[in-house]
Amino acid sequence: MGFILFILFLMLVCSLVLTLMKKGKFAGYAKIFRISTVVLGIGIFAYWFTESSVSRFLKDSLSTQVINKLPQPIDFYIIRIDNAEDHSFLYEVKHLGKIRPEYFRIEYMQMQNSGEFWLTGYLGKGDPVYFSQHSVPNKNIDQIIEVKNYIIQSEKLAETAQSLIDAETQKEISQAIWISLNQILLFLNLILLLRKK
Repeated sequence: MGFILFILFLMLVCSLVLTLMKKGKFAGYAKIFRISTVVLGIGIFAYWFTESSVSRFLKDSLSTQVINKLPQPIDFYIIRIDNAEDHSFLYEVKHLGKIRPEYFRIEYMQMQNSGEFWLTGYLGKGDPVYFSQHSVPNKNIDQIIEVKNYIIQSEKLAETAQSLIDAETQKEISQAIWISLNQILLFLNLILLLRKK
């Protein structure tokens, strides 16, 4: 998504510059480029919004239900560990969000190349207050995890999880900045296209 957002940013900036070309031989081509860029931008954001709004259900996936039994809302992350062909580990971080007491959240994960995942919980910013490691011997049985106490099963793995979550958070912040910039430029281009002379 990052590369697409960067290309869209360049197109929207070019489109803004081309608004200065009102007369001349290339004015018609400039207007076609501006309209195409705005339509493309609206299409990308419509697709992204739809994709992020629909259910996370995946076909042939393992559903994991996380139930918060603690007295405070906890911000949970799931980290799925993939066994790569070269015997290294690939990590996929998913943010479940804050789960209030006595509420639950369901996450769907593709576990074809994986037999393990970690669950990490935070009260706020800082160190985790909950970390558990879960193996999945049978991928046909969905997982139910009740978080009843503050526990860190492995300090070393919790530190690894913390670094993975920090990297994912930085990536999401960077993506949010690009999305905001593109939406502002898209709005400006749309206004300039629609304004009356």
